[in-house]
Amino acid sequence: MILLWLILIPLLGGIATWAAGLRSATAPRWIALASTAAPFLMTLSLWGTEPGDRWIATCDFPWIPASGIAFYLALDGLSLLLLLLTFLLGMLAVLVSWHSVKERTGLFHANLLWILSGTAGVFLALDLFLFFFFWELMVLPMYFMIGIWGHENRTYAAVKFFLFTQSSGLLLLLAILGLHFAHAASTGIATFRYDALLGTTLRPELEMALMLGFFAAFAVKLPAFPFHTWLADAHTEAPTAGSLILAGILLKTGGYGLLRFVHPLFPQASANFAPLAMLLGVIGILYGAKLAFGQTDLKRLIAYTSISHMGFVLLGIFAWNTWALQGVVIQMLAHGLSTGALFILAGGIQDRLHTRELHRMGGFAAIAPRMAAFALFFALASLGLPGLGNFIGEFLVLLGSFQISAATTACAALGIVGATVYSLWIMQRVFHGPHNESVALPDLSVRETAILAIPAAALLWIGLFSTPLLGISAPSVDALQSNQPPVTTTVTPAAVPVPHPDNASQP
Repeated sequence: MILLWLILIPLLGGIATWAAGLRSATAPRWIALASTAAPFLMTLSLWGTEPGDRWIATCDFPWIPASGIAFYLALDGLSLLLLLLTFLLGMLAVLVSWHSVKERTGLFHANLLWILSGTAGVFLALDLFLFFFFWELMVLPMYFMIGIWGHENRTYAAVKFFLFTQSSGLLLLLAILGLHFAHAASTGIATFRYDALLGTTLRPELEMALMLGFFAAFAVKLPAFPFHTWLADAHTEAPTAGSLILAGILLKTGGYGLLRFVHPLFPQASANFAPLAMLLGVIGILYGAKLAFGQTDLKRLIAYTSISHMGFVLLGIFAWNTWALQGVVIQMLAHGLSTGALFILAGGIQDRLHTRELHRMGGFAAIAPRMAAFALFFALASLGLPGLGNFIGEFLVLLGSFQISAATTACAALGIVGATVYSLWIMQRVFHGPHNESVALPDLSVRETAILAIPAAALLWIGLFSTPLLGISAPSVDALQSNQPPVTTTVTPAAVPVPHPDNASQP
């Protein structure tokens, strides 16, 4: 039942913070902190647990048995790492907003916790209908977080975010139903269970159509080029905690979906689509870097770096070998920490200066040395400095993709050059150059220093001691690759057994 509690604690905690917020502005903060720390510690307690067969822990009981829907949760090494990232960044989001959110604190922290609850469900659900339920659950609270506590153009950004995610979510639902009915027609068993749907016999054109439905939903959330246009607006207008959750956690659900579902469920279609997907990944890497360099808004600049970094994730997933997939896992963790920390810094600067415009900044290293030191650390992490986590992820992705396409990998490697340019551009424009004496920038407080020290230490640990992470994710990566059945001759429509309608939905 521990997996169920990982979802219920933030869900119930959100209700408690909302109720507490009616009486106190402080109590919701403490409740939210406890509701993120408890599942983090519970997840951490599973570290090192030997998996039984494949899964470290499972929770499985019927939900709507007549339709083949079960409440099926399972945890492996991949889910474990992403859950640790989710609850760690959730705690940092609560701490970051401790003093900055002063209105409707109960509702704010309720939405934050409900996002975490939905995200935990996404990383654990292995019934596809249940997965879709959690996929939608995490969208609405983020919409409210941007729309209520965001900045000047928050309504436009929130609506754009909602339309993109809901439109792609509809495609995901249709694809899930299509796979469900195709499996029922082929086997006579109505189910949404992941392990049962693996290896479902599909006509090539149907397999490609269903795969594209899954891919579109996950590519929008990643986001991958050309589905990225919602991201910069959402990041720019979201409160600091919202940007942290969005960059550090929600984008990872797109990468997780591609890893867990697209290749294993649709192996042949994914193999056929891989060259185009890898090309989109490279375009995202280079295009995101170019857009980042051209920004004058600090948060918008950081937002476009996410598009570039997530291009490596898309490239590695469709390279689909052990090196690349291990790199994808590390890249998602490192990006969540480094880019999330950059958004914390950007939010701190905006709170102090009430602006995000780079032309109004400069020379802050002399008056805010602690802030400048952390900014340099996370900028170097973002550009992939050896010894930090991002380097390990990008190096492994490039190593794996090189085995598939040397030309594509060479183009993707140019993105590291682009990352160097925009990362150092941030430092130059914000912390160096002439300082306007009329602009005061208080340095980081003790609380802010402690918050930023956590992702800094984690990135250093990943960069220097990545073996434990690679070890815990290796069985999951191997299992994902073994889920891909060998390519055989496609079954023609006439050879697919079609059961009698009266028995088609019987288990």
